[in-house]
Amino acid sequence: MNRRIVVRLPRWVKRRLRRQGQKTRDAALRTRIQIVLLYDAGLGAQRIAAHLGCVPATAVRVVRRFLDVGEDGLIDGRRGNGELKVDDDLRQALAELVAGSARDHGWTRPTWTREALARTLRRKTGVNVSVTTVARMLVVLGARWGMARPIVLCPWPKARKAHRLRAIRKTLARLRPDEVAYFEDEIDIHLNPRIGRDWTLRGRQRVVVTPGQNRKRYIAGALAVNRTDLVFVQAERKNSDLFLALLDKLRTHHRRVRRIHLVLDNYGIHSSRRVQAYLAQHAGLFRLHFLPPYSPEHNAIERLWREVHANVTRNHRCKTIGELMRQVGWHLRREAARLRQSRLVHRRNHRHVRLAA
Repeated sequence: MNRRIVVRLPRWVKRRLRRQGQKTRDAALRTRIQIVLLYDAGLGAQRIAAHLGCVPATAVRVVRRFLDVGEDGLIDGRRGNGELKVDDDLRQALAELVAGSARDHGWTRPTWTREALARTLRRKTGVNVSVTTVARMLVVLGARWGMARPIVLCPWPKARKAHRLRAIRKTLARLRPDEVAYFEDEIDIHLNPRIGRDWTLRGRQRVVVTPGQNRKRYIAGALAVNRTDLVFVQAERKNSDLFLALLDKLRTHHRRVRRIHLVLDNYGIHSSRRVQAYLAQHAGLFRLHFLPPYSPEHNAIERLWREVHANVTRNHRCKTIGELMRQVGWHLRREAARLRQSRLVHRRNHRHVRLAA
């Protein structure tokens, strides 16, 4: 049977503790002093914990140490451990390790574990920290256990790539009023779901049923450079017909413009003989600006495709490719309507500003 802890402090001890609690800048010490004083006032562990925002076990541990050691028991027992091991330099060293690969530091595995990080830190800095301390440091750094993203490096020299990107940005910045510009790209839609993260209860794993035999459809889209318009088409094959269908839709969508600029990648259907013949037939209407090879980060429509996968295709439950494409089309039409609405709001606000001036 647990006996209630009783504390009886002389008046002069209580005065000294209150003065110490008021003067100290150590919040933890102030809390320990308050625990002892509240025990002296007759409160129990549960009420003290509720009053101070701690757990009852903390209150019991503090008062028992005080009864065993006296006022010295209120002082943090770690103060004699010497200098703190974790400082900004050690955190920076950990950040540099996480930014690289474990193989860069002699490990056979390519990914980091907290144990490997702790041992590598000890080897590199001479500071011995525990796995738990490494975990806390990772939290402070804002590090996360995330998925890697595969990329292919651009084969061009940096100067050539930078020159091409500057030329494209310069063209887009100097558009005339009778010219429009779009980012263009294609997306593959698979009936077999893209598997991704989702919230699940502890001890369970979400199951995604796949149809088995995969079916594909393709979408070509054009996102306005000023993010006010979206045009897209779909087809069963990813060939020149798909790209030509998009060019036709853009041409009918902008009947009065002098030129339509397209920023796009170097995929073969963008420069096929049929496309070259179409561009010659509509001489001067379209101007294609090809990005450096393997540079999707400079094509803004890639972000839209990621949203399509996040909102529609990832872990989907569609049984047919037709059902899936209807959901993709609905998502893209909703996004196009949102962009056009933002364009109308911008025009309305701009008109009000001019009238006020």
